[in-house]
Amino acid sequence: MSTLSTHVLDLVSGKPAAGMAISLWAGQDCLFRGVTNADGRCPELSQHTGEMAAGSYRLEFAVADYFRARDVALSDPPFLDVVPIAFGMAQVPAGEKGGHYHVPLLVSPYGFSTYRGS
Repeated sequence: MSTLSTHVLDLVSGKPAAGMAISLWAGQDCLFRGVTNADGRCPELSQHTGEMAAGSYRLEFAVADYFRARDVALSDPPFLDVVPIAFGMAQVPAGEKGGHYHVPLLVSPYGFSTYRGS
């Protein structure tokens, strides 16, 4: 079993992306919906999901709605609307403590980057 967290940074303002809607999915099942706080984090995500089993998951970030709310000019339709990040959580070997998966998003209206953080 492993835990999950995320952090969103707005590359237009150079600040945390406060107020961005996010959701966590396993296949077609929505496991969590929330909004980032003033620091661009969503502590409710790890509080709600707790220990997560090995498997395939997807975090979705509502980036176009976030930038529109900040009066950032977007194309119509926006180049990036919802950014999905599909990732896997590996099985933890028997007898070992579960890991932590931190999935940050660095985003602008025309590009994004992610990585497995700590």
